[in-house]
Amino acid sequence: MDKPSGSTAKPSGSMDEPSGSTARPVDKIGVVDTMFSRYDMGAQAVDELASCPGYGQRFEVVRRTVPGFKDLAVAAKRMIEGDGCRIVVALGMPGRAAIDKQCAHEASTGIMMAQLMTSTPILEVFVHEDEEDDPADLAPVFRERSRKHARNAYWMLYQPEELVRRAGQGVRQGYEDAGPIDAAAVLPLG
Repeated sequence: MDKPSGSTAKPSGSMDEPSGSTARPVDKIGVVDTMFSRYDMGAQAVDELASCPGYGQRFEVVRRTVPGFKDLAVAAKRMIEGDGCRIVVALGMPGRAAIDKQCAHEASTGIMMAQLMTSTPILEVFVHEDEEDDPADLAPVFRERSRKHARNAYWMLYQPEELVRRAGQGVRQGYEDAGPIDAAAVLPLG
């Protein structure tokens, strides 16, 4: 099977490293997206990661593109095992048809299995085509969900306190945050 397109990772021992360098190995964050999606989700994720502190020094991005979302799990697993990615952002778009929803469930199960097999997080980022009727309304969902999950991947590796700070806050990726439930409004059980 041919290697999916789009790697941006430098091979170790590249010409950019001084000979005899004892530089710390650079971490890798994987981004894998699909041709089936109607929006370039991978470009948004890569752009967001490029804006994070340490890009190019502490970490680099490895990007791959596969035909459809059912191919994401294997690609992510290969990025972890073959490219040494510490985390992968897997981006895809299930279509509107009932079979697409079933296939999305199967793809999601595959991504979960790949996480368990590698003991490495793979953030599943799906934007369902029927989340909005108008493509103009769907475009910002693609953009924001892709970027916010890329940032989540960065935080998981380097700033986990940012996730803890947002725990229980009804944070959403792609739409407005739902906000927390007022604990005072919840009646005690019993």
